[in-house]
Amino acid sequence: MKETVLFGGYTRHEGQGVYRASFDSETGSLSEAEPYITSVGSPTYLAVSKANAAYLVDAGDGKGGVAAFDLNQTPPQLLNTVLEPGTSPAHVSIDEKRQLVFAANYHEGRVNVYKINADRTLTATDVARHHGHGPKPEQDAAHVHFAALTPDGRLAVIDLGTDEVYTYPVDDSGKLGTPAILKLAPGFGPRHLAFHHDKPIAYLLGELSSQISVLQYDAATGTFTQGQTQKTIPADWTKHNGAAAIRITADSRFIYATNRGYNSVVVYAISEDGLELTEVQQISTEGDFPRDANLDLTENYLLAVNQNTNNATLYRRDSDTGKLATVKKDIVAPEAVNVVFLKA
Repeated sequence: MKETVLFGGYTRHEGQGVYRASFDSETGSLSEAEPYITSVGSPTYLAVSKANAAYLVDAGDGKGGVAAFDLNQTPPQLLNTVLEPGTSPAHVSIDEKRQLVFAANYHEGRVNVYKINADRTLTATDVARHHGHGPKPEQDAAHVHFAALTPDGRLAVIDLGTDEVYTYPVDDSGKLGTPAILKLAPGFGPRHLAFHHDKPIAYLLGELSSQISVLQYDAATGTFTQGQTQKTIPADWTKHNGAAAIRITADSRFIYATNRGYNSVVVYAISEDGLELTEVQQISTEGDFPRDANLDLTENYLLAVNQNTNNATLYRRDSDTGKLATVKKDIVAPEAVNVVFLKA
């Protein structure tokens, strides 16, 4: 299968924005990444709609928000931006059914909701601001790090600063209702969440604690109940580490998560009932500070990006065991922190 890879990243040093590469899943070959969208500041996260519009983080001139681009044009054409004073978001996701975009703003402690108009531009519809703090230095205030849909259409919002998971009702116009809230152990520092594809279960990654927790989800109330929790790094690792990305396979048999500091991808096997995780592998990312990793469309490969060393590492995945084998480790990826695979 011919695939397109988009790399989101910073523009602080040599990074130019969003890069694009071509990937052949039959041969495992990846082309050199080339600048693709270079007119926005530090597009560190992006999501692409079924209508082939990219919604990406945008920052500059003391403002932050989301920019919409038409990917049907070459080069991609800017549709519009929705910016406001402050910093840019850390995560963007799309609600195709209701035609909404959600942006999690880490530094501002809020989640923004935007309506996708008929012309694929965005209009702001709502915002929810969080308040509070946790015990660790990184938890001086609310820090919303992730916002994406639950299987039943609520919005799960992860707050690293307050050690909480919020579950907001969302109406068709993009208005948020009163959330249910899961309170985690102080210092857990939740970052990202991935849902089981067949069961009401989610897997929550804790950045500050380097832990992963199994959460059972009650769709009737929108509430989570925490279950098994374990470390994402070896017990004897005492230096700094921050867990970052979490991905789950389409068959819900395996989870892949990145560790920044220990600089690895950790692989877990998921039990048949979805409630237990068993670590099956720790493999080096062959670089420093792997902010993201993602499966290609065939799920025969995984690609991890190392922010501090400007390189990506490609792995072949064994679908039976879940284990990864390094294919190439010196792929140039300037300041890349997000990986998205699309059909070519």
